[in-house]
Amino acid sequence: MIRAAFFDLYNTLVRFEPPRHELQARACAEFGIHIETEAIRRSYWVADDFMSRENARFSIQQRSEEERRQFWAEYEATLLRAAGAEVSTELAGQVFTRIRHMDRRLVLFDDVLPTLGAVKSRGLVLGLLSNLDQSVEELCRELALDRYLDFCLVSLEVGVEKPHPPIFLTALERAGVDASEALHVGDQYHSDVVGARGVGISPLLLDRENVLGHINDCPRITSLAEVLDYI
Repeated sequence: MIRAAFFDLYNTLVRFEPPRHELQARACAEFGIHIETEAIRRSYWVADDFMSRENARFSIQQRSEEERRQFWAEYEATLLRAAGAEVSTELAGQVFTRIRHMDRRLVLFDDVLPTLGAVKSRGLVLGLLSNLDQSVEELCRELALDRYLDFCLVSLEVGVEKPHPPIFLTALERAGVDASEALHVGDQYHSDVVGARGVGISPLLLDRENVLGHINDCPRITSLAEVLDYI
């Protein structure tokens, strides 16, 4: 019986507005790199998978400032390469920095509050697990997520990111449930699926863009509302 549900934050509950593929296209154009926005949309999943693998290998937050700068340049180069643009790591780093300085805000996906409300009404404990080096309490209040979440847990607090076990084990302790009684929902295979499954939590892979059909060793959903079918 599932008694607790944990949720990733970025691209699971919230997204950037304007969407990140639009910001990416705009930044690239400033550097003379012209890519179709649809190609960029899909390439983000390649880059995010690269990030998940790197986190599993060596926590990004625990790297030096220079190592983190190099990582994000490689992340951007991976994204652009997947979209069909071969650029130097140096130029990729400049594009990434430009995007970081663009005006943007975080907004909820339309299915988030209705789904969280429905899950909460079934008596489950709800938690947020995110690889962030800052608190999300204020953001959760602004987006009304605090009405549904029983706790928020970020990697800064635990000391390591997903997929490493401590963040999941801490969530289980906060929720007061065994791993077999918990479900974790996220959009990253290595961070969310492999990490949750590694401690015995049932994972759900959220594939909003429907581009992860090649992954068939875990349940895959394309909207958050489908979570209700698993609790």
